[in-house]
Amino acid sequence: MDVASLSLYIVAVAAVTVIPGPTMLLALNNGAHGGKRIAACGIAGAALSDLILIAAVGGGLGALLLASEQLFSVVKWIGAAYLLYLAYGLWHAPVRTIQTGAPLSNTLSGRTAFLRSLLVALSNPKGLLFFSAFLPQFIRPEEAIAAQYITLALVTALIDIALMTVYAVGGHHAMRLLSGQAMRWLNRGCAGMLAGLGIALSLYRRSNSN
Repeated sequence: MDVASLSLYIVAVAAVTVIPGPTMLLALNNGAHGGKRIAACGIAGAALSDLILIAAVGGGLGALLLASEQLFSVVKWIGAAYLLYLAYGLWHAPVRTIQTGAPLSNTLSGRTAFLRSLLVALSNPKGLLFFSAFLPQFIRPEEAIAAQYITLALVTALIDIALMTVYAVGGHHAMRLLSGQAMRWLNRGCAGMLAGLGIALSLYRRSNSN
């Protein structure tokens, strides 16, 4: 893969990824309420999902999802239900504020944050459909296919890590600066956006991706 194609891929993926989606919202919330270690675990889960999804595309799972209406519907409704479940949890989550320099008491484990971010990404069929439509445009059939998919997977994961870190740091500083009432509204704002994404996913039609 030449430098020009890789550079174009990086710009395109960064432009799409920076828009707040479920994993970005979770990174923001993890940074605000879980601290740096919890946020890092959540980011690791989301980055792993990139590797798994792109490996699945390379193995043909994206094409299978496009071909099977039943499989697409099952994955879609699982993803929508999980987003609504997370939105409900965030809406009712307890709010804590801390003073600068004070320790942060974590109520969310690193394992939970990791699995939550991983499952959010893997249960959203739009991610797999996006990679199925997007990645082949950057694959050169005359070169080693597997090496190209590995390169794009690693680059995608690094972009996600960088952007989610920005969201997590923003959430961490918000926790230290905002009042309890403002933090409650931040929580509920994230919950509302997750619920909106869940509803949008439930209404998503496979034909929209063609």
